[in-house]
Amino acid sequence: MEQYEPDRLSAARSAAVRRSLTSGRGALTRRSLLRASGIGALTVGGLAGLSACGIPPAKLADAGAASDDHSAKEKRVVFSNWTEYMDVSDDEKHYPTLEAFTRRTGITVKYTADINDNVEFFGKVQPQLAAGQDIGRDLICVTDWLAARMIRLGYAQKLDPSHLPHAFANLSEQFRTPDWDPGRAYSYPWTGIPTVIAYNTRATGGRTVDSVSQLLDDPKLRGRVSFLSEMRDTIGMTLLDLGKDPASFTDDDFDAAVARIQKAVDRKQVRRFTGNDYTADLEKGDIAACVAWAGDIVQLQNDSPDIKYVIPKTGYMLSSDNLLVPARARHKTNAERLIDHYYRPPIAAQLAAYINYVCPVDGVRAELTKIDKSMADNTLILPDAAMAAASHAFRSLSAEEETAYEQKFAKLIGA
Repeated sequence: MEQYEPDRLSAARSAAVRRSLTSGRGALTRRSLLRASGIGALTVGGLAGLSACGIPPAKLADAGAASDDHSAKEKRVVFSNWTEYMDVSDDEKHYPTLEAFTRRTGITVKYTADINDNVEFFGKVQPQLAAGQDIGRDLICVTDWLAARMIRLGYAQKLDPSHLPHAFANLSEQFRTPDWDPGRAYSYPWTGIPTVIAYNTRATGGRTVDSVSQLLDDPKLRGRVSFLSEMRDTIGMTLLDLGKDPASFTDDDFDAAVARIQKAVDRKQVRRFTGNDYTADLEKGDIAACVAWAGDIVQLQNDSPDIKYVIPKTGYMLSSDNLLVPARARHKTNAERLIDHYYRPPIAAQLAAYINYVCPVDGVRAELTKIDKSMADNTLILPDAAMAAASHAFRSLSAEEETAYEQKFAKLIGA
């Protein structure tokens, strides 16, 4: 039997999806814009998209139950991921770490970079998941809030720890106990995504910008500040600046954060709310300082020494993209072995060197040093103890909270 929960996509949440697709993390990253033609050729075995139906998600009665596993007889695994989220060879014809997995295990990987936005992707696969059908994928990578929803609805299978020895041993402490999957029974992180403050020293006259308060109040930055169009990042950083915990805030706390930003918007302190497109303006100096995604800053610093970042004294937001085995997946064991593959330090280091986001795997420093010592020393890729302790997660939201908060945030940013 299936039980239905009222979890329709409200107008406010639909608007949030459109923001993400056009300018948020669902949009092409800076690296994608530079290399879009190359990655297109690497998308292997594209899967036909299913149109979103807009019906309420169905909660499976046998949540987390294992499907019939054909891994022993069918040495393959189908993996869907985001664009530019896998290491690629210099000639852009090979995925080195995936090929290493095939050589070691004999399991072939059908890899497709077909996830552009969390809600868009969920809309494609939800009808099949609700009907208890295989979605044609054995492994997917989605952001923490969607991973939480899929686990809650029974759309993800519980993982077998015996197939994940490296993952269990090497998972970094800061990723071990998210409120939506304590102990990582259903998921393992692919990357961590820090939200920090970035600034261009040419545009600030050499001054450091080190707090959200400075972004919102410093008259010397008026009209040259941007915040992110992703609610959890912008509101989370502001909550921290207000002395509130993003993991346990109230409705009043949320409203106070919105009001704090609204005052700056009304004074024209904030130039705009952006997705990845802030990078070009920051590099040129049209934006002097902003709330930014760390992976973008690592890439910008390769070409622009004037770009700096700061972790505010109040801390920073950390989200994650996570690997899940969907309900009814045909090759669960093979998928678990692929997850475990990426928790082997040499493989994890190779991936981190390419994608430049936080590596969730302990023990990779020596391996990453062999590839690029500057990356191994970069706490945006390998957080030290102080960096890890400063991280904060945005708490899980109910459907009602998400709708209400997105409405308020959409009004704030003019979406």
